[in-house]
Amino acid sequence: MITSNHAVKLLGAALVAFAACGSALAANKAKDIAALEAVDQAWVTAFNSGNADAIAALYDEQAVLLPPGMPAVNGRAAIKDVFKKAMEDSAKAGVVFSLGPKPTGGASGHMGWQSGSYAIKDKSGKVVEAGKYLSVSMKRDGKWLYVRDTWNADTPAAAAKK
Repeated sequence: MITSNHAVKLLGAALVAFAACGSALAANKAKDIAALEAVDQAWVTAFNSGNADAIAALYDEQAVLLPPGMPAVNGRAAIKDVFKKAMEDSAKAGVVFSLGPKPTGGASGHMGWQSGSYAIKDKSGKVVEAGKYLSVSMKRDGKWLYVRDTWNADTPAAAAKK
């Protein structure tokens, strides 16, 4: 028979175990969010250095890129081609890409997301475009990969000349 003293001890032990488990989950979530932020920073570095292979490696083989003003782009190889052209155009224009401070992110199991702001600046540091982004990632073999990626500018695109 369990005495009330024994029951209190068992309940206390269960609460300690539960709290420890919760702390471990919170620590893992914080690590995952930091890892997602690191992937975003690796993306910026790859883009600004014109490294199409490095940027493509951040995407899942079946990822979908949802760029503004064009159809969805399916698969890592096609995403690489899109960014290779964008990086070449950016280099010719002399612009660089940066992310804003304090992105918002989350992770649950093997799925994660990040959203925040970005800016494209010319050689003088003038912002030529500012906007926001949202990425959804999946952890595969311990590595976070984008599975969906989209962004858009805060101002409307310039009207096409007729």
